[in-house]
Amino acid sequence: MTWIAPQIERTTRISDLATVPERQLLEGWLNWHRETLLAKCTGLEPEQLTRTTVEPSNLTLLGLVRHMAEVERSWFRRRFAGEDIGNVFTDPGDGDEGIAGADEANAERDFERFRAEVASCEAAAAGHDLDETFTSARGAALSLRWLYVQLIQEYARHNGHADFLRERTDGKTGD
Repeated sequence: MTWIAPQIERTTRISDLATVPERQLLEGWLNWHRETLLAKCTGLEPEQLTRTTVEPSNLTLLGLVRHMAEVERSWFRRRFAGEDIGNVFTDPGDGDEGIAGADEANAERDFERFRAEVASCEAAAAGHDLDETFTSARGAALSLRWLYVQLIQEYARHNGHADFLRERTDGKTGD
């Protein structure tokens, strides 16, 4: 039996974020975007997840899932938490941060790695104050608050890409 990207149970509703404290707001929006990316993949088979549909781009839905696992690891674990760890899917010098190399044979594994990386990133930020700072690769002092906003915008941008990819795959639109 062929693996199919699972249905995503939403744990965050935008309407529930209207009057919450700042930390809950940032975590909620980030979680909503994480869930949206996975929702764009729901019901698709591995071949569909690795199909390029917006030529000449090499973007695929699975490539975006892999990319966001790499981005989360880079920001939360390497930069913020200072962990000396490798990449999830790629070599440090490949420049594509997981987008290339999506293989339908590894779709289920890649989804699980994404989920595991999200859990590790949540753990890396847990208990830290939003004003806590770290140093960027370019030497700038950045706050955990800034990091949440950075990841939210990164997901928002790539979820727009995922909209097009999904619509071109099977015509499905919406979040």
